[in-house]
Amino acid sequence: MATATEDPDLLAPVPRVRAPRRGLRVRSIRSLLGTVPFFAYVTIFLIIPTLVVAVGAFAGDGGFTLDNVTALGESYVLDAFGRSIALSAITAVIGAVLGAVLAYALATARPGGLLRRVVTAASGVLAQFGGVTLAFAFLATIGLSGFVTVFLRDHLGVDIYSGGVWLFEFPGLALVYTYFQIPLMVIVFLPALDGIRPQWREATESLGGTTWQYWTRVAGPLLAPAFLGSTLLLFANAFSAYATAAALVSQGNPIVPLQIRSALTSEVILGQENLGKAMALGMVLVVAVVMALYALLQKRTARWLG
Repeated sequence: MATATEDPDLLAPVPRVRAPRRGLRVRSIRSLLGTVPFFAYVTIFLIIPTLVVAVGAFAGDGGFTLDNVTALGESYVLDAFGRSIALSAITAVIGAVLGAVLAYALATARPGGLLRRVVTAASGVLAQFGGVTLAFAFLATIGLSGFVTVFLRDHLGVDIYSGGVWLFEFPGLALVYTYFQIPLMVIVFLPALDGIRPQWREATESLGGTTWQYWTRVAGPLLAPAFLGSTLLLFANAFSAYATAAALVSQGNPIVPLQIRSALTSEVILGQENLGKAMALGMVLVVAVVMALYALLQKRTARWLG
């Protein structure tokens, strides 16, 4: 009788079971097909327009030229970029500070409470409330014939435009931009505040730390990257805004988007289409730098608060 070690069936090698590769390939293809609409959208509305702007910025009547890029050094173009950067920076800082205070109030409220749900929902709506509709809302409210302006003038004797019609100038644009910057800050900064654990404050207090020490040595350094990153996002949001300023400012070109519109549609000075593309390329570069810094700060925030 053969022993177990001499049985040929037991000594035969066990065949390897291979996973069905065909099913894996089918699932991979289906997963890729789900991303087709996204990549199509990005290609049509982001990649192709960026390429058109980049190529047109260096194109002239005779082919390749640097005249359009050189023209960016003109005083009126530099002034437009300066006003756009100043407008974006001012509204970003004001929106970040006020939005952070509001977000902190929501973070300390009851998580599933009515106040938090209402304010976050309203912030999501107001952050996207812009363009012609927002400009009309401000005109109807505090315009020359707005109901608030008329009420203050007729009943309280206060004329908000005694020093000039500032609504159609830089201060008016700053006020309107701040309107949608604050709710946007609430949306992007609230998750960072929710990531702060209550145990960290309890540990600080158990070690004899004060509230000031907690915010300056624990919560402050942890929230600083998220706050700066959110501020940069607000800057990019204001820097690229166009419709609200176009509807509000009827004369002059105080910011870059309006200068680009003038270069593309002007019937007085023809042949400036490529100059408009050069200015658009400058805006793309500024936004690209800002968003790269935002991505770095978000990466650091996710590492500490993830």
